Amino acid sequence: MPCFNFSPAERQTKYNLMKKFYAFVQKEFYHIFRDTRTMMILFALPIALVVIFGYALNNDFKNIPIGILNQSKGQTSEKLIHRIIGSGYFVVEQTLEKPQDIPKAFKSGKVKLVIFFPTNFQQDLYHAKKAQVQLIADASDINTAINTTSYLSGIIGDFNTENGRENSASIQVSTRMIFNQRLLSVYLFIPGVIALILLIISALLTSVTLAREKETGTLELLSISPISPYMIIIGKVIPYLILSLLNSFLIILLGIFVFGLPMVGSVALLILACFVYTVASLSLGILISTRVETQQAAMFASLVSLMMPTMLLSGFIFPIESLPLPLQLISNIIPATHFIILIKSIMIKGAGITLIWKPFSILIAMTAVFILVSIQSLKRNK
Repeated sequence: MPCFNFSPAERQTKYNLMKKFYAFVQKEFYHIFRDTRTMMILFALPIALVVIFGYALNNDFKNIPIGILNQSKGQTSEKLIHRIIGSGYFVVEQTLEKPQDIPKAFKSGKVKLVIFFPTNFQQDLYHAKKAQVQLIADASDINTAINTTSYLSGIIGDFNTENGRENSASIQVSTRMIFNQRLLSVYLFIPGVIALILLIISALLTSVTLAREKETGTLELLSISPISPYMIIIGKVIPYLILSLLNSFLIILLGIFVFGLPMVGSVALLILACFVYTVASLSLGILISTRVETQQAAMFASLVSLMMPTMLLSGFIFPIESLPLPLQLISNIIPATHFIILIKSIMIKGAGITLIWKPFSILIAMTAVFILVSIQSLKRNK
């Protein structure tokens, strides 16, 4: 064809051009493969996102912690309990002795639902041909409450069908939702939104701060100044701590007065929870900033490493108990996981410090680790 009718000199020129183009493409591949961060974004990040989304967006509920209050002690109630445990959906976390133990079990966060067999359960079943079992669910997490009561009703219905082959006795289910009787979705989403906003704002602001000083060179001046790394960290945290606390109070007031979130527990305990969580978030932001060189990298690291895990793995939307064990372990190192437990326990359930000391302790320990690692990083930069 005419368009390929080139002279030898033209063909040689085009060959040399394509050879240079090939070398240029080869160089780009070489730079990409040498850049660990680029390779992580290209391959590790998509795989991690698929795994996280695949498990977190799974609507199957399993390993839901429940409590058993069996005042009947009869053969039928024991058989039904074994049937429920054998389903694989539930794990008996607590065996209660009396009805007065139920509120404490829920406020401690150890159980999502309690199955209550009254004293006359066995007698009613065989004499009145019907007996009632009560399902008491923690509706502060409405998705889990609705699904667990639905699953249990189905298991009890199947048990009735099998039992009906022998006699006409049947077990009737009575469902009771506590902490959120109207099943309002704000009880689920607002605590998670508060945790997410505070974490992103606090960590993002502080991570960008030190990264900006690295870019402008002011961090070098700080490193040769007589100010110790401890004072640098504390000095960076205090202004953002005050501003973030004001922000947290504003968000909580919006949740209470605009969206109707209740305030059942201690205001002082809630302020303490916000303080501890905000300090942990700010410390995490400082840690991120000591590990990156630019503001863009700090912003990217804060958003990617904090936003998606907080939304998917903190119990914000999906129950942690349904996640596979590796993701459950990851959820335990996310500060928002423990703050969501605190804010629900204090605001919705009215729990005291004796029942929620564990998430407080975890957040304090996280803060200490973040600050110590940040200080070590700053010392290496000196």
